[in-house]
Amino acid sequence: MQNAIKNLQEILDKLKIRELNVMQQKAYDTISNKKDTVLLSPTGTGKTLAFLLPILANLDPDKTEVQALILVPSRELAIQIEQVTREIGAGFKVHAVYGGRAFKKDKQDLIHPPSILIGTPGRIADHLRRESFSVEFIKVLVLNEFDKSLETGFETEMKEIISSLPQLENRILTSATQPEKIPEFVGIKNAEVLDFLQSNTPAVTIKTLETFGSTNKTLLALLEELESKTGIIFCNLKDSIAQLSDFLHEKNIAHGIFSGGMEQRDRERSLIKFRNGTHRILIATDLAARGIDVPEIDFIIHYQLPLKAEEFTHRNGRTARMHKKGTAFVLYNKHEKLPDFIQKNEHQLEEKMKLSQEVLNCTLFISGGRKDKISKGDIAGLFLKEGGLKKEELGLIELKQDCAFVAVPGENVQTLINKLDNTKLKRKKVRIRLV
Repeated sequence: MQNAIKNLQEILDKLKIRELNVMQQKAYDTISNKKDTVLLSPTGTGKTLAFLLPILANLDPDKTEVQALILVPSRELAIQIEQVTREIGAGFKVHAVYGGRAFKKDKQDLIHPPSILIGTPGRIADHLRRESFSVEFIKVLVLNEFDKSLETGFETEMKEIISSLPQLENRILTSATQPEKIPEFVGIKNAEVLDFLQSNTPAVTIKTLETFGSTNKTLLALLEELESKTGIIFCNLKDSIAQLSDFLHEKNIAHGIFSGGMEQRDRERSLIKFRNGTHRILIATDLAARGIDVPEIDFIIHYQLPLKAEEFTHRNGRTARMHKKGTAFVLYNKHEKLPDFIQKNEHQLEEKMKLSQEVLNCTLFISGGRKDKISKGDIAGLFLKEGGLKKEELGLIELKQDCAFVAVPGENVQTLINKLDNTKLKRKKVRIRLV
């Protein structure tokens, strides 16, 4: 039933993609024709699109209940998949539910059920117990990054969810690492395994850097050398993030932070600022190692050594995405032994005169979104016509259900707020303020 996306090229054009890569094409063909599929491919190779397109192609537009359920290990991944599905624009409703989001909001969204429901196992299991949606027409189950879900303690909820789906016809499992074993409760039988872990290995150059004396001083010299490039600095603990953030603030280096200890709203806004160039540097725990949408990262830095080979792989996978090149720097001191999965490849720091970390963009919040029938075009028109910005000055626009965010040049920010705050967008008076 090729209803929604019969013209695949139109969708690819909309997404500014010339053609599906080899992995995506193989996944599309396999998922469309096989009962169970296991898709193994590194972070950043386009797995989300690989499973979404065949699912959308086979949804029934006449059914008004949930037809496909996608389970994910983190809120960020749920939000990302929801955004990608909306960007595809196939005409099917999609909703994401996850912990940290108001349950009342979930209930309102589920009054008119989406064709595709995305969520973390804990929140989905909770909704099933409350019978928030019908399982009668759910024929497709996706366990996205399923190995991570098992790591983070969702096994009980996943068992509960899968056992409550009697009409399942297709199971799709995805992972960026080779699983040790697929649990029996998943119900996978004679699956087609698509293993692209070796053929799609990202072009990451690994460089080690011994920190003589202060790790922070070495980091500062490295950031100076990297100048205006964009990257993530990985720490093992949120306390380490706080300490490093204080140090960078003292040095007037703009950056964002991202960890599980933050409120969901703050995490989301931190990623928005990173994506739109307000911050070129993000300090994060391994929560940012997968499942977040932050393309075109030039480098990552292992400020603290990863504890497992899988963590090392996933961190490195944040750069060199979609076959672009990237560099992973490993900081260590003489008292630390590099783990077996990290080979020495010493990097020699260049001599630089001055660290330059100017903020090019600022992020503005707009108090209106999709539910107000506001589009990205409406927002662009407001800033270009009423705000007086040039087209090349207008940065990334991110549209949410009830609000929006836009990147603008830092030197224009107060003038824009004065001009545009309390103006109307689609008959709604919107507030505009600095994030």
